[in-house]
Amino acid sequence: MDHIDRELLDLLQQDATQSYAALGQAVGLSAGAAHERVRKLRERGVIRRTTAEVDPVAVGGAVLAYVMVDSTSWMGDSAQDFAALPEILEAHVIAGSASVLVKVRTATTEQLQDVLRRIYAIDGVSGTQATVVLETFFERPLSPLEADPARIREEGPRGR
Repeated sequence: MDHIDRELLDLLQQDATQSYAALGQAVGLSAGAAHERVRKLRERGVIRRTTAEVDPVAVGGAVLAYVMVDSTSWMGDSAQDFAALPEILEAHVIAGSASVLVKVRTATTEQLQDVLRRIYAIDGVSGTQATVVLETFFERPLSPLEADPARIREEGPRGR
């Protein structure tokens, strides 16, 4: 993956509805060449999917919580159990004082409490520690430009 691929990824993360002509113009390629590069990024699994970013509050997800899940056994085989709870947006096996970290969105704190009860019902779970988010300053996607080792060498780690 070269700097042009990384620039294309950055542009697509900002607005995935851009035409190939606009993408190509932004990186100095023809529309056809930009299309071909994006196609190859999809084939290689670099672009996993194209989605719409939805305001969670507008669709009933006003309560955001991160939940540390304690366990009595290895939780690495419990991905399906966590995925079965639609309020869980992310689940990660972690190292540290807990076994799993999950990101949960609900409409109310009562619904969050219900999700915590259902997490407790997962085999091996011995406890939870929920942190409710009061305000989100920002959320950002991974920058493919910052991950470019050549760019970091040329411009330094804060280049731009």
